Amino acid sequence: MRSVVLVALIAGGCSVPKVKFLTGEFIFETAEFPRCHASTIAESRDGLVVAWFGGAHEKSPDVGIWISRRVADRWTTPIEVANGVQPADTNNQPHRYPCWNPVLFQPAPVNGVIQPLLLFYKCGPDPEQWWGMMTRSHDGGIGFESPWRLPKGIDGPVKNKPIQLAGGDILCGSSTEYAGWRIHFERTSDLGKTWRRIGPIHDAKRFNAIQPSILVHPGNRLQILCRSKEGSVVTSWSEDLGETWTRPDATGLPNPNSGTDAVTLADGRHLLVYNHTRGTGEFPSGRDMLNVAISHDGKKWYAAAVLERAEG
Repeated sequence: MRSVVLVALIAGGCSVPKVKFLTGEFIFETAEFPRCHASTIAESRDGLVVAWFGGAHEKSPDVGIWISRRVADRWTTPIEVANGVQPADTNNQPHRYPCWNPVLFQPAPVNGVIQPLLLFYKCGPDPEQWWGMMTRSHDGGIGFESPWRLPKGIDGPVKNKPIQLAGGDILCGSSTEYAGWRIHFERTSDLGKTWRRIGPIHDAKRFNAIQPSILVHPGNRLQILCRSKEGSVVTSWSEDLGETWTRPDATGLPNPNSGTDAVTLADGRHLLVYNHTRGTGEFPSGRDMLNVAISHDGKKWYAAAVLERAEG
């Protein structure tokens, strides 16, 4: 088995960027689980940490959250740091639910003090019924606290990373998959102890959209890019750091109902990883090509690289 691939690249500064690949490698080639999905990466105080969910298959009760760390130029053997084992029921029978979509996030230091590495994930039988979970590590991902359940109605960042605002608040892009696919946001000012929910920002009549990535623009402007059922990467904008949002609209970039991820680079440009193929409805198609696009303004996107192009 070979899975969870790390690819590092650097983009040039011209209007139509050229991308230089720095490295690409498998984090592991054999593991205790036959399948894995939804990887996430963060730079802790001690280096890179990667997490994903793994088990027999998606939705299988044995699916847990696994991590690996980059130590001495090598990846550590994957270990399971969270699972969906529930307390025994009234018949004294324990049961277990699958875990989903981990998100690692390293908050900025506070007064020079390094903050714990945060790990969010979901637990439950399916995306319509799951709930948010959270844990944290005080040693760069070596060990994690016993996970705890987030408050009712709070899912945490549903697949992609949150951002940290200038005042220290963490803004998470989230979504639900019942009553249509709808986007909302969750904000915490104390590293996940208390939460405030914003939205949902639409009614899912025009777009069924989930899994937002948050991009940062000058002047307190934020933008999201989202997966949708309607064949397009969907976007929305905020002029007040995420308190209110425009009606979601199509970007012109295709989306075959598959996950995307995006980030604002240090120089202010924006990078999007997505499948530049089309497909609509519940059942995804066209994931055979994985692409990178770059934009200066979040509106006009330039093709930068093809990461994968192979059937299956």
